[in-house]
Amino acid sequence: MLKTFEQFAKNVSFKPKLRTIDNFAFKLHYKITFWSLLVSTILVSSQQYIGEHIRCISDKGVANNVLNTYCFFTTTFTVVRHLDPLHVDDIAHAGVGPLVGDEKVVHHAYYQWVPFVLFGQAIMFYLPHLFWRRLEGGRINALASILENTFLVSETKEVKVNNTLTVITEEDREKKISQVLKAFRERLHLNRSWAVYLVLCEILNGVNVIAQLFITNAFLGGAFMKLGTDLTQADPDHDINPLDAVFPKVTKCTFQKFGPSGTIQKHDALCVMALNVVNEKIYTFLWFWFIILGVVTALALIWRLLTFLLHKRSTSFNNALFSSLVPVPIDKYDLPIIMDACFYSDWLFLYYLGSNIDGFVFKKLLEALADEVDESGWKQKLTSSTLSTNTDIGDVEEKANLVSL
Repeated sequence: MLKTFEQFAKNVSFKPKLRTIDNFAFKLHYKITFWSLLVSTILVSSQQYIGEHIRCISDKGVANNVLNTYCFFTTTFTVVRHLDPLHVDDIAHAGVGPLVGDEKVVHHAYYQWVPFVLFGQAIMFYLPHLFWRRLEGGRINALASILENTFLVSETKEVKVNNTLTVITEEDREKKISQVLKAFRERLHLNRSWAVYLVLCEILNGVNVIAQLFITNAFLGGAFMKLGTDLTQADPDHDINPLDAVFPKVTKCTFQKFGPSGTIQKHDALCVMALNVVNEKIYTFLWFWFIILGVVTALALIWRLLTFLLHKRSTSFNNALFSSLVPVPIDKYDLPIIMDACFYSDWLFLYYLGSNIDGFVFKKLLEALADEVDESGWKQKLTSSTLSTNTDIGDVEEKANLVSL
């Protein structure tokens, strides 16, 4: 299993990404949750650090390695009667005791699949980010790169400070801002898919969290949904630890073989499940984390809905939001002019663009954009026929512009 992770790690970059194309809640999915699940997968796959996953003992006549292998892949079980809190003082281990007749037992087979399920869940939490990064196509990065290091200007001529930083002139900065404005203007109203894809991926994150709760609950035999509440409400002096019922440390296993006379002999074995010490910690963390992640994701979706409703209706909302991106106050007349000409996709694209460039440069960009909108009057909406006939042309022009820039 670890060989799989080695190949997977080669395609995962630890290099910090300088461009922001999503929000805090989105990052919790593909950074914190993804890496938490991946680390958990490595832990349960590292036999050399935890010890043997299962170790069974029985009477003479069965080799230990045979018994361990058999009980691992045929599942172990606990006796329901010996999980009764009323008899908690009369048993050595929860769920372990004499089996009488056809008593009800609980078979435990999940431990064979824990690393595979955790790894699959990690991939599912990373996929929305991968989809969004592909669909976004590097548009924010392309425009933000043009305005990189333009917060410093020289009055007379371009000055090279070191091998990585060049101080340009005021005239050059104005040209770069004009290039960005041109690219933004040519995609005005034609870039709706950018915002649509982002919102769809954010919704996909929310759906995925809910799906993972049900998947994990089914995987643990219906015990995951109430795991956290049972754990916090349990009385340690009188109740059996809920974790011992779901992740038993000692279980039973029955091994059958033929005796010398050809009769079937049953060997009752006790199995120590060392791996469940790690499993219970992982799934307890996941229960609380999925709840927190679900709440944060829901709040992020509510915030996205509020931005959609308020971006054209509230000047104070726009002033507060965009003022957080610039170090000095924005002219109160600029934002209403710009927002009147923008659809939600343009508004959202502009906000993320401002999040990735210097605040002073973004303020100048807003001023230049407001002047251009006010003078040229390109706030008029494009007709549906124009949209249908020019969308493909706009896509081609955008790619050409970005390449030339």
